[in-house]
Amino acid sequence: MYQVKVKTVDPFTLEIIKDSLLAIGDEMFHALARTSMSPIVYEVLDYATGLTDAKGQLLTQGNGVTSFIGMLSSMVQEVMKKFDDGKDLQPGDIIIINDPYVGGGSHLSDVGLVMPIFFNGKLVAFSVNKAHWTEVGGKDPGSFTSDSTEIYQEGLQFPGVKLFSKGELNKAIVDIIKANVRFPNLSIGDMWAQVAALRTGAKRFIELCEKHDEHQMLSAIEHLLNHGEKLTRIELKKLPNGTYRTENFIDDDGFGNGPFKIKVEVTITDDEFVCDFRGSHPQVTGPVNCSYYALMAGVRAIFLAIINPSQNVNDGIFRPLRVITDEGTILSAKRPAPVSINWESRLGGADLIWKALAPVLPERLTAGHLLSVCSVVLSGDHPETKEPFLIVEPSVGGWGAGAGLDGEKGQFCVGDGETYNVPVEVAESRYGVLVDEYRLRCDGAGAGEYIGGSGVVRSYRALSDKQKLSVMFGRHKFSPWGLNGGEDGSPNKVYINKKDGSVEGPFGITARYVLNEGDVVRLVTATGGGYGNPTNRNPDQVAYDVKNGYISIEQAKEKFGVAVDSETFEIIDSAK
Repeated sequence: MYQVKVKTVDPFTLEIIKDSLLAIGDEMFHALARTSMSPIVYEVLDYATGLTDAKGQLLTQGNGVTSFIGMLSSMVQEVMKKFDDGKDLQPGDIIIINDPYVGGGSHLSDVGLVMPIFFNGKLVAFSVNKAHWTEVGGKDPGSFTSDSTEIYQEGLQFPGVKLFSKGELNKAIVDIIKANVRFPNLSIGDMWAQVAALRTGAKRFIELCEKHDEHQMLSAIEHLLNHGEKLTRIELKKLPNGTYRTENFIDDDGFGNGPFKIKVEVTITDDEFVCDFRGSHPQVTGPVNCSYYALMAGVRAIFLAIINPSQNVNDGIFRPLRVITDEGTILSAKRPAPVSINWESRLGGADLIWKALAPVLPERLTAGHLLSVCSVVLSGDHPETKEPFLIVEPSVGGWGAGAGLDGEKGQFCVGDGETYNVPVEVAESRYGVLVDEYRLRCDGAGAGEYIGGSGVVRSYRALSDKQKLSVMFGRHKFSPWGLNGGEDGSPNKVYINKKDGSVEGPFGITARYVLNEGDVVRLVTATGGGYGNPTNRNPDQVAYDVKNGYISIEQAKEKFGVAVDSETFEIIDSAK
């Protein structure tokens, strides 16, 4: 339980320091975006920044990617462990880490930097960030690979080494990076952006220390963490106590193996929220495995959604949360299992909790959604400049409906959060593609009293020969689940429309598929699951759906029992 030890500090000072810490996290976040070199950082916002206390407990986080919730503190704690509980760290040190198995979290592309902050010669906090580098080497452009069989094929591994020592750059590490990545200007440029954000956070934290004495700062930090725990425990008592079980499947591993069963048992008491994933499938050949740290991040995201999604994130919030797994499973893999597309298992684990609790928490959780990041990696030579280009981006899709609301259309999955697509104008000017279409997928799936949100259709036309496409679209065999009588949505899928008129697909995962000039890759994302019996949907809303093209006239009649005039879109007949 939390223990408040801040009675000697007035509440106004505590609140000022707390809000100042939050502001520092936001300033770090914007500093990184403004100085980065890669569209996946400054456009897509695939990164996170934050501060921890001297113990590695997260205090504040400026977050673009939901899946980075909780990964920052585990990186700091690993750094402290490696450097003798922080005793071997000096002012000006910056440590680089991306090893998924020792606190780095997700996959090698997500590179973390950790900077200790000293005040009056004492270690008081850490400035930390994690960003998706366009390149960290490995066998495939973009360092995303859907057919790796061990982590050594996926890129450079930084096990937590000093990039800066007492403020001096370790040029040997930079030289190694430059020699091993395909786009060194982007990777090194983003590295320097991360350094700038770290220094911004450290500077602001020291300024805050200079305004307040050490006792006030430590008391405010403790208050912030304890307050987070207190709010969580208040919300935890509102949840129905009990044990809830479910299972689902990860489609395949990129080698045609699968599906792979995953399962969870969620136990809720007034004091704990326990997620037990034991019994899930062993780790697999392909790169859909995730480490324990990645699973923890996915679980934290859905836990926060259940408890209080608008709450500022700190480690105090997660004190009542426990995650149990078997080591060496697809949800808690051991080295050297490949983890390049780890989100399939990381988010699959989060989705299990979502699915288990949605029936008893309909006011907090909706039906199933697209789930997968639906990553697209496309490389080649620009037809005009002849320079190499590289697209690395996630895809939006449909979310599930809930009690009293239709599903959201064209949004990123739970693991991506507040990220963005690369704009069409940027894609067409910087890359060797033409965007033929970018529209909602209106297939009528996810029928219910409240309908699932539409996915999207996005098509890239190759403007040069020998472009290489790798896609990682999970949930392409198992559709987003419906809730309370609502129908399932539709799966993610990819098609290749060849210049000669032939079509290949649908499929979900492919590696280095060769596109020539005129070939089109058609990326189709899921429609979310529906909520409630479709025949209970308001007939006027059904007619509106037909008018706006979300469902067809035939679907209105067959699924909702509403006959709609094809010209006026007025209701002809309704069973309701």
